[in-house]
Amino acid sequence: MAAKKKPQIYTLTSTVEAVAKAASLSQKDTHAVLTAFLQFVKDTCERGDKVQFIGFGSFSKKHREAHKGHNPQTGEIIDIPASDSLTFHSTVKY
Repeated sequence: MAAKKKPQIYTLTSTVEAVAKAASLSQKDTHAVLTAFLQFVKDTCERGDKVQFIGFGSFSKKHREAHKGHNPQTGEIIDIPASDSLTFHSTVKY
């Protein structure tokens, strides 16, 4: 059986390079657009709204209530505070 290929991890810098090349734009302009887009998604979801792209997926805020957990090294019970996080749900089928 063939070895499974490790997936490539794209940083903001490598994503800017790839998108700039594909769209024939400067890296400076592409960086500005991607940074503005990411800030828009963050700000929109922080307000409790959702960013949805039909046929691709959606970004939204997810709230987790405070709960108990444990330290895996010591087994000690700890309190985990409530938190909000940004989630992405894909609608793309592979």
